Amino acid sequence: MSTSFSADSTPAAQPDAGTSHGTASTTAKAPHGPVDMHVHVVGNGRAGSGCWLKLSKPRQWMADFMLRQLGLRTRWDAPEFDAAYVDLLVRWLASSSLSHLVILAHEEVYHENGERLDFGSLHVPNRHVLDLAAAHPGFLPAVSIHPARADAMDELDGCVAQGAVMLKILPNCHNIDCSRPAYRRFWERLAQVGLPLLAHTGGEHTVPQYHPAHASPAGLQLPLECGVNVIAAHCATKSGLGDPDYLPLLLEMMDRWPNLYGDLSALNLPLRSAGLTRLLRLPQYHSRLL
Repeated sequence: MSTSFSADSTPAAQPDAGTSHGTASTTAKAPHGPVDMHVHVVGNGRAGSGCWLKLSKPRQWMADFMLRQLGLRTRWDAPEFDAAYVDLLVRWLASSSLSHLVILAHEEVYHENGERLDFGSLHVPNRHVLDLAAAHPGFLPAVSIHPARADAMDELDGCVAQGAVMLKILPNCHNIDCSRPAYRRFWERLAQVGLPLLAHTGGEHTVPQYHPAHASPAGLQLPLECGVNVIAAHCATKSGLGDPDYLPLLLEMMDRWPNLYGDLSALNLPLRSAGLTRLLRLPQYHSRLL
């Protein structure tokens, strides 16, 4: 299943008329068909991409398995891996019915005080996805910024000026409590410049979690209050047998917040597919499932 939206259904708040930032640099890349808005980029940085991978032995096995499923024979630690992965995405897009791919950056992990933490298994810098989008007409860049960073506002404005179309975070993995009052100005700015927020919700076992409770969509209320169009990745479904099922809570929140959407990525997987079955029986939400 492809997570996609049509050109006229993209949830994007309109930038404030007085702001000097916007997404003008992506105007020429306006989608003319379906868009897959949840496409991960990954790299080891050995050829200068700025990415890194720090995989434990079990995650190395998982990475090998996942790459084989993608049909990519290049090992995750090979110097040519980053280029091979991007080339695979380019070929997939060219052979598909999609107009564009939204490629996702992946932030590092930060403490609430703004200190960068030595935690996590991967990093994909904003610069990398912005450069890839500049080089490939079919790519649209989604950046990833921890709001506790001292330069978070400047980074956001700079990324928007360079064509970012979305902000992607994993609150449970990046240690982002989206409800912290200290982040209000960041969410307000995000709404002002018109970027939707794609936030991971529900279980996660591919990358390590720093604060599993942040997987609940309940934490997204503050960005919603600030006017951000929020997309709950995976519709808050379970990734493992022991994960909480947040889908009922997400649906309750969608009833209250018209600017809350769900993304269908990975709902074809066995443990998440029960959520897809439930959603198919609820047509009142279908226009807000991406």
